[in-house]
Amino acid sequence: MQIPFRRPDRKALLDEADHFLPAINQRSHPPLVGISAHRKENASCIAEAYVQSVLQAGGTPLLIPVLTDLTALTTIVNQLDALLLSGGADLNPLYWGEEPIPQLGEVDAIRDEYDLILLRLAFRQGLPILGICRGHQLINVAFGGSLYQDIAAQHEGGSLKHSQASAREWPSHTVTLTDRNSKLYAILKNDKVLANSFHHQAVKELAPGFVATAFSADHINEAMEHPEYPILSVQWHPETMATHGDECMKALFRHHVEEATLFAQAKDLHRRILTVDLHTDAPMVYAGAFDLGKRIGGAFQPPFTEGKVNLPLMEQGRLDATFIVAYIPQGERTEAAFREVYLYTLDRLMQIKHQQELHPTRVGIARTPYDMLQLKQEGKKAFVMGVENAYVIGKDIHRLKALKRIGVAYVTLCHNGNNDICDSSQGEPEWQGLSPFGREVVREMNRLGILVDVSHAAESTFYDVLQESRAPVIASHSSVRALCDHPRNLTDRQIQTLAANGGVVNICLYAGFLRQGAEMGEASLSDAIRHIRYVVNLVGIDHVGIGSDFDGGGELAGCWASNELIHLTTRLLKEGYREADIQKIWGGNLLRVMNAVQSAAEQQ
Repeated sequence: MQIPFRRPDRKALLDEADHFLPAINQRSHPPLVGISAHRKENASCIAEAYVQSVLQAGGTPLLIPVLTDLTALTTIVNQLDALLLSGGADLNPLYWGEEPIPQLGEVDAIRDEYDLILLRLAFRQGLPILGICRGHQLINVAFGGSLYQDIAAQHEGGSLKHSQASAREWPSHTVTLTDRNSKLYAILKNDKVLANSFHHQAVKELAPGFVATAFSADHINEAMEHPEYPILSVQWHPETMATHGDECMKALFRHHVEEATLFAQAKDLHRRILTVDLHTDAPMVYAGAFDLGKRIGGAFQPPFTEGKVNLPLMEQGRLDATFIVAYIPQGERTEAAFREVYLYTLDRLMQIKHQQELHPTRVGIARTPYDMLQLKQEGKKAFVMGVENAYVIGKDIHRLKALKRIGVAYVTLCHNGNNDICDSSQGEPEWQGLSPFGREVVREMNRLGILVDVSHAAESTFYDVLQESRAPVIASHSSVRALCDHPRNLTDRQIQTLAANGGVVNICLYAGFLRQGAEMGEASLSDAIRHIRYVVNLVGIDHVGIGSDFDGGGELAGCWASNELIHLTTRLLKEGYREADIQKIWGGNLLRVMNAVQSAAEQQ
């Protein structure tokens, strides 16, 4: 391993430091890669090879001291662009529900806590993660897998010698890559690689959602990755081989630094543009009053135990604004039911507005695009109110004016059932599109500057709305029927008509609308990207956005909640979308429509 050496000349050394000029362009700075520390004799330390491998790959290495203070670790993680989990002592088997066997090696309770907390914080921030040896095992345990406490004692069928006596830079066995479609194969470009070996614990049961990508000759897991998250890990020690010239191992670190660079670009982009999620159902998961400044809430969001939309998650995901709707299920169409649902809607909207009183320094209620931009400049998040299902107005069109006065920005005309305004995409037709009253409703929404939302509407309703509306309309959370044949999705003709009207279709992150027959959790971020790409290819970049439907059933592998929406940005960057394109997808298109609708209303 070659470390740059300078002569012991004080003046020359200080002059070099004084005259060094870092890159002026912030985005050209090397990404910051945090390295988890080893703990030895109460000292945080790390082998030099980890540092040099990151440095030679183009990253800036940062050793993270072994500590378990959540505030300190969170502060550190917030500055990172990637995390490298290093090797070290055995993991305590209590973490995967086993009692220790006699062959268990040395464990360090403090380091176990430190590593697990650090990994969880990094994962929640969306950081690319590379695990090495212990780091590989740690990732598996943290995400629900298990380990062999000792390969020789517990692995059936015999095993290789997995702890070599020769120096770390020398390989001692081969590793076979088992998936040519894996990230690992794309990096190493080989079916079989030489590797070193310094362990006696190993992955046994693979963590849910992960894919095993390499094995040793005795079928011990040597690598795994997540198909949707930027997480990759290997059992061997590539850092020592990389620093001694192994090009294959160097490629691993170059890949990790490239992922870190991409994440740094995504963070920088989120700092400079307004990011908007056009549809979430947060009030639906609470029976009464709620506080979106906390991590508490709903019941349908594995692997999380709280709602998918709240300020901590938005802050982690660097999301600026979210449209929070008062969701109204379709009920009886009687005067008594209309009164009850109207009062319920007002309560939900007041609870949304109350969030800015609970957290005046963190969030504000936005009514216009200007409000959203102003709140971002003030360092606050924006909540924009909507109503899902115009059933709330019953047969009283004056209720629209009351909703506008409260601050409602859009109204979804129906949900899963017909109402007095229109036919839904679910059920038998009643009006063959808009009812006569529904036509009045669309015109009144135009007059008031309320966006008309055609998600959930029948095709007949969709075309009636586009004919009736004098302003662009939106589909707040709909996807592409050509890719997933569901009546909630839009046909090519509908998308083209919506685009010709100047509107926006906002891709919904609901599994069943992205992949045919998928249940919750069975679709992925890759599916969402596929739908975005389809709309862009069909009608151009100016007519697509994001409406996650979080807390209303929206959740994807790779994008479970608001904190993970930044993954969408990194994927778009990886797909080759330009900054101007991503800005349009992340809210620019919606702002254009919102401005057009509200400006047209002001001019009447």
